[in-house]
Amino acid sequence: MGSITRGTILFIGIFLFYSCNNTGKQKETNTKTVQNKIIQQSDGTISLKVDNAECYQDNANPSSNTAEWSVLVSKSGRFNVWLSSATKDTTDLKYDNSVMLSILDNRIEARPACDKIIRNSSDVDYPYFRADSFIGSLYIQDTGLFNIQIISEKIVTKEIRKAESLGSDNSKLLSVFLTPITQ
Repeated sequence: MGSITRGTILFIGIFLFYSCNNTGKQKETNTKTVQNKIIQQSDGTISLKVDNAECYQDNANPSSNTAEWSVLVSKSGRFNVWLSSATKDTTDLKYDNSVMLSILDNRIEARPACDKIIRNSSDVDYPYFRADSFIGSLYIQDTGLFNIQIISEKIVTKEIRKAESLGSDNSKLLSVFLTPITQ
């Protein structure tokens, strides 16, 4: 009976050790997720910078380059979607493919154009200009934590952009803005 008691105690000790370790790991993951989410601004705007995204870059097929953000939406409604690009050519952004944005079941696909040129923007350095492009509008019905994803060949990770010093291409995607439509 003494060996059963020791075996039982050993089993319980091992069980508690692994249970405590698993709980600690879950807490670390949850804390990291909370720290990396983007929070909707008080005016309803959702501002997503590529530098703050989880980026996936495919050198063999750049049209599948992806940026993804975890966003806490506190105000639902209809939003206009704008892209900001760094460009040398203010008449043509030279996107070879359409850009696709998705959130939940909503998708927008469009080829960005130079709708607004922002001179002397702090977002870009000379010889670049910031060009804003309207790509459409979408309705976000629910509130909560969602993933927003954008796919474009103009998404370049911060590390690669620094290594290439942005000079090797005419334009890069900088950010995405979802601005609420008010009536």
